[in-house]
Amino acid sequence: MKDFNLSEWVLTHRAFTGFLMVLVLLGGMFAYFQLRQREDPEFTFRVMVVKTMYPGATALEVEQQVTDRLEKKIQELPNLDFLRSYSKPGESVIFVTPREDTPPKDIPDLWYQVRKKVGDIRMALPPGIVGPFFNDEFGDTYSFLYAFSGEGYSYAELKQAADSARQQLLRVKNVEKVDLIGVQDEKIFVEFSDKKLAELGLDASVVAEALQAQNAMAPAGTVIAAEHHLPIRLTGTFDSVDSMVNLAVRVEGRTLRVGDFAKVTRGYIDPSEFKMHFNGKEVVGLGVTMNKTGDVLELGKMLERTMSRVQGELPIGIEIDRVADQSRVVTTAIGEFTRTFFEALAAVLLVSFLSLGFRTGSVVALTVPLVLAGTLLCMLLFGMDMHRISLGALILALGLLVDDAMIAIEMMARKLEEGWDRMRAATHAYRATAFPMLTGTLITIAGFLPVGLAKSQAGEYTVAIFQVIGISLLLSWIGAVVFTPYLGFLLLKVRATSGTLSHDLFETPFYNRLRRWVDACVEHRKTVIMGTVGLFGIGVATLAQVPEQFFPLSNRPEVIIDLWLPEGSSFTQTEAAAKRMEAQLAKDEDVVNYATYLGGGTPRFFLLIVQQLANTNLAEFVVMTKDNRARERVMQRIRDIFATDFPEVRGRVMRLNVGPPMDYPVVFRVFGEDPTLLRSLADRVADVVRANPHTVDVNDDWHERMPSFRLVLDQDKARALGVSTSSLSQALQAHYTGIPVGQFREDDKLIDIVWRAHKNLRVTADGLPDVTVRTATGRSAPLAQFVTFETMFEDGVRWRRNRFPAISIRADVVDGKLAPDVAAQIIPQLKSIEEHLPAGYFIETGAAKEDAWIAQKSILIWIPLVVIATLVLLMMQLQNLSRTFLVFVTAPLGVIGAAFALLLFGAPFGFVALLGIIALAGMIMRNSVILVDQIEQDEKAGRDTWSAIVESTVRRFRPILLTAAAAILAMIPLSRNDFFGPQAIAIMGGLTVATALTIFFVPALYAAWFKVERTPQAKSPETAVPCYPTYNGTPEEQLLVVPGGVA
Repeated sequence: MKDFNLSEWVLTHRAFTGFLMVLVLLGGMFAYFQLRQREDPEFTFRVMVVKTMYPGATALEVEQQVTDRLEKKIQELPNLDFLRSYSKPGESVIFVTPREDTPPKDIPDLWYQVRKKVGDIRMALPPGIVGPFFNDEFGDTYSFLYAFSGEGYSYAELKQAADSARQQLLRVKNVEKVDLIGVQDEKIFVEFSDKKLAELGLDASVVAEALQAQNAMAPAGTVIAAEHHLPIRLTGTFDSVDSMVNLAVRVEGRTLRVGDFAKVTRGYIDPSEFKMHFNGKEVVGLGVTMNKTGDVLELGKMLERTMSRVQGELPIGIEIDRVADQSRVVTTAIGEFTRTFFEALAAVLLVSFLSLGFRTGSVVALTVPLVLAGTLLCMLLFGMDMHRISLGALILALGLLVDDAMIAIEMMARKLEEGWDRMRAATHAYRATAFPMLTGTLITIAGFLPVGLAKSQAGEYTVAIFQVIGISLLLSWIGAVVFTPYLGFLLLKVRATSGTLSHDLFETPFYNRLRRWVDACVEHRKTVIMGTVGLFGIGVATLAQVPEQFFPLSNRPEVIIDLWLPEGSSFTQTEAAAKRMEAQLAKDEDVVNYATYLGGGTPRFFLLIVQQLANTNLAEFVVMTKDNRARERVMQRIRDIFATDFPEVRGRVMRLNVGPPMDYPVVFRVFGEDPTLLRSLADRVADVVRANPHTVDVNDDWHERMPSFRLVLDQDKARALGVSTSSLSQALQAHYTGIPVGQFREDDKLIDIVWRAHKNLRVTADGLPDVTVRTATGRSAPLAQFVTFETMFEDGVRWRRNRFPAISIRADVVDGKLAPDVAAQIIPQLKSIEEHLPAGYFIETGAAKEDAWIAQKSILIWIPLVVIATLVLLMMQLQNLSRTFLVFVTAPLGVIGAAFALLLFGAPFGFVALLGIIALAGMIMRNSVILVDQIEQDEKAGRDTWSAIVESTVRRFRPILLTAAAAILAMIPLSRNDFFGPQAIAIMGGLTVATALTIFFVPALYAAWFKVERTPQAKSPETAVPCYPTYNGTPEEQLLVVPGGVA
């Protein structure tokens, strides 16, 4: 097995090899059309929301009675990272976040454990709560969003049209679910005047009971006859609003119709809770979620046909607008990546043809599609998808996968130039370089190993980089020892010689000059080594000056606009502010369309957005602009509008992010027990953050305190009148908010019947003292007789983190600045506050700075494994500890060029750039190990060490330069990509400098490491006869001796 030569076997079985090549090509083409395409890789959202309603309670009462009890129990969970919660009047929301290193497959079980633990204490929660409710479906993304609108059509009619379309869409292949968005539930309102009820002596509860009794669904029995059963059906239930108006109510011997003392109307939920607008029109939305096995491009075609048919069936006047279409986004993104890919491929092939010639370059050019076809086939077999990360990784790999083919074909071509026949030349490359190449390939793959093993959200998002590059590089080695010799055997010709081999391959003026330079580096090794160490120190210092960034912004043209009104603002106020913004957007020429979501955030139309929960004081816009330049213009105009036209609104405008979702890029959290002191400390921190010139929209999440009415009950008077706290609460609830008193059944709909006061009696607080309440004696009395009124302020919202009260100070950063850098500037300025914090109070840094460190830590923790794997591979190849460590110390040299390139091009240092620098280490050691192995082979061939160092470097110069040039040029198109740009720039810069250092520093280091001295045999470079081949070959090959060297 030791003498087995794979390339020789391939060439002796050429028919089978040709068949295999065709099979791989066809398999790759098949895989390309079968691979699922999507915008982003599948991603597990590690957050669950537990929501509980506690009607009537203040924010503090909700926190103490509900939130704290639930948090205590949930904290018992394994793998819990932190709990974040807020308590608002009548509402508790807890965000459960597991540890970053929790495997995605364990997340569903964790959510089950949350439900189980909350269920265990359900009976310990106070009476009157509604819930808890659980939401762990944050990862469901609407691949398509449609808006149904129509002039003159009601919400009910639009809902009916959307519901009909929903039924048809559910039958489309790969549609998982279809949801209606912005639906306004129908209600029937029975509105009364408390004064009129008092005059008539009517009790609201009597009316409610009459309405419920008339419309109750109850069995009337069955006549059981000998022949058959006859169920008995009663009429009289409500069949229209008029039947409610005419319902008779008997009170104290009198019979009254409901219409005599109340107004009955049919409408929609009031106040509204969540609405959707599109281009300023009120619409009902339809969100389509694709199942995980679907292809978004195929689904887009099928939905387009289905929606065309649906549009034709709708009533005239109802229109369907496309709000979001991921198939178009993916088509555009894949088109951009494809263009980048072919640009990179052209660069690689250009290097091949210009440096190797047409025939030799053609071998490389033909090997590349074979390796790519094999990669696509493996992606299909391993269940991988085509998306932003895998396509970028494929382009990244393109510059690397030609290395092995270039090394193999360059050696074969050289041997043919020396006069060898095609079989010997083709199989020689395997003997000489196959295993050094394999070692180099595995070392390069090891450089990407941390991203494959990273246990974090960032690691899960980018794991395809390791998978795709690992597959393609392994296949590139197989291609170099299987397909390249086969193609070379077919395409290359033997150079005719006149009995002796050519001596002038490396005797050109250029190579003589290079030989002198390398010899000088070996001679002045200390100077070269010290200079390189100095450059490395400067590179590390430069890297510290490069701006930091967690993940880049998306290049999508959408703009997200948030309008936050003061806490406690009504839905009507929010809608009014949104309509003013819509008017501004409608006249903006750079805006294609815009969707507005009132009372909550946008549905997840893009996997990586931060989804806002329901808030009546929030309006969120998704604005589609014409292109990226238009996006920037629109953003600037919106900022100007916020500054002049929306003084009462906290406005925010932002681009979409790439990478794990993150709300604000700069966050500082202040913790402590006393809310008053905590508020004071948070204000001081906010002042420091606001003072930084690079922050904008500085705010905190506790917001302002909101006004409320406090009714102080005179217990003596109340008891005398027979009024209890609960009866009074119910009466006021019925008066102002309304209480359900039954349901109206219509076809498949259940419509609540709501009992409440007339609109003019419930929209102002001025009439509160005059509200009449029925007493135990049957008479009515105004509230002012037994209640005093106070206006007070209470917390609109109270946030906690791990059961500690916490206020988060948040900020955006100005364009051109990166959040981690801005946070790093602010942190030292907070020291003066931190030094004087009372015991139990502390400040934490969050957002991009925290997330970047978590992501980088998940990568860096695997560096020891990379080191061990690399050392093992080097030892296997070199079989020498000294040479192993010599190669290993060259690994960090990429930092020099990477740091300067990032700084020069203004690219940020973040997660993807870190991956590039780590991967650089493998690429650099790949060249070093092949060079060191070549020196060792020369020494075994009988050359003195000095000559072996110089001549091996000269001979390896062309393949090292070619592979580096191919990789660098392939990175140029990718450097324009928003996501992979920093990584490509780091690799380009690092590889450029490292290539030069491989040629000049490694020989000097080798000479210093082994204390090599010039011997009489090692003549000066001017008089030395070059030593050509590095490998002795087989005994038969050794018969042919070349003067000054061994064939």
